[in-house]
Amino acid sequence: MELHYRGIKDGLPQIYKRELGLFQPRNFSQRYSASEGIVKQISLYKKLLGHEGCVNSVEFNYTGDLLVSGSDDKQVMFWDWVTGTRTISYPSGHFGNIFQTKIMPFTDDRKIVTSSADGQVRVGQVLENGQVDTKKLGKHQGRVYKLAVEPGSPHILYSCGEDGFVQHFDLRSWSATKLFCCSSFSENSRRPSNWIRLNAIVIDPRNPHYFAVGGSDEYARVYDIRKCRWDASSNSDIAVNTFCPRHLIGTKNVHITGLAYSSTSELLASYNDELIYLFQKSMGMGPYPLSISSEDLQKLEEPQVYLGHRNSKTVKGVSFFGPNDEYVLSGSDCGNMFIWKKQGGKLVRLMFSDRQVVNQFDPHPHMPMFATCGIEKSVKLWIPMASEDSSIPDNVEKIMESNRQGREDHSQVSLTPDVIMHVLRLQRRQTLAYIERRYSRGDVESDEDEGDAYVLGFSAGDASSEEGSEGNSRECNIS
Repeated sequence: MELHYRGIKDGLPQIYKRELGLFQPRNFSQRYSASEGIVKQISLYKKLLGHEGCVNSVEFNYTGDLLVSGSDDKQVMFWDWVTGTRTISYPSGHFGNIFQTKIMPFTDDRKIVTSSADGQVRVGQVLENGQVDTKKLGKHQGRVYKLAVEPGSPHILYSCGEDGFVQHFDLRSWSATKLFCCSSFSENSRRPSNWIRLNAIVIDPRNPHYFAVGGSDEYARVYDIRKCRWDASSNSDIAVNTFCPRHLIGTKNVHITGLAYSSTSELLASYNDELIYLFQKSMGMGPYPLSISSEDLQKLEEPQVYLGHRNSKTVKGVSFFGPNDEYVLSGSDCGNMFIWKKQGGKLVRLMFSDRQVVNQFDPHPHMPMFATCGIEKSVKLWIPMASEDSSIPDNVEKIMESNRQGREDHSQVSLTPDVIMHVLRLQRRQTLAYIERRYSRGDVESDEDEGDAYVLGFSAGDASSEEGSEGNSRECNIS
């Protein structure tokens, strides 16, 4: 793999200083990995083939030599990405599409936690003989898109689900604890129908006591685990801070699909059919955003925004990239991968990555490379290996304009009375089922069939296909 140094600022002088021992190799490596020249040389290195459904999750282990993936085919696979070989493949035990796979740290890569459309959170234990035992840790009523593992802990993880609950797991006791149900900030927030369907949860790496969640409204909420009640005597849904762009406050048709924390506690939020925003701590609106006066609201600094992509069809993630989080990564409905400079929001790369939609990605923990997945049945690896810098495609303006127009057209869709009544019937059915489950049987371990699933990005064209949306594991469903 041939690499070039011309992309780094003052490259030759810095190489000279490094060779003389005047510049630490680690510092040089970090500056080189973060250079725009390296990012412009990233290209497709390899495809990992083996799944029989859409690949929804990819993650490197902590050393970066292995990659784990989960798919609609309900299989979990380990890959030696250098050779492109599959080292382990096992049935997860889920009954629905896998949305998240995570390797627990300091377990010799032998414990993998997964979440799925069936609402389950499961753990797989790789045995000495290469076989894998799986066990259910807990269950949500509705899909579970994301898990969050406490940094450096081989035992602690969190989940969030469409039922609005955040759950805490300790693998030492195999216990699941419901921390709280995330509710709307509206006046009628006490009503069960006003819970927030959660899509994303992330832990602050600088202070693991804090975690952020996002879902079916415009607010990213930050909680302190130390303030949560463990005995479920009362709902401890009291955030310590909230974040939202000013122009989205009060908007009813946006929701958060992805969150990410930087190494300096900046919070990145990707909105469905909107844009991506970077929040500093100083931009928080406190625990009760509706109580802020309009004057104080106008004094808040606006977050950095990242333009050009489209996030409508699926629950997309968002991520930082670079040794010090110098870049922002996102997939798009147009099949492209977008890479922006974190500071200033300049679009650096636009790469075609999937025939339909790019959903998730994971940066390598040490190298300037990342893995992506989407509607296709493969995992793709991207490495700086091009001999020439790749410029942004000539049709980038056309792609970005098409994505912008799609967002605007979607926000202006008018639903017919028949569609509205159909949606209300589904919502009422789901709410009644939820109330019955929550108040007559609050069992985390329940295995009963779910009610009608709530599909994110619901539009007029989706109403007819909403019922029975569990889907075939062999098919790539966009929901």
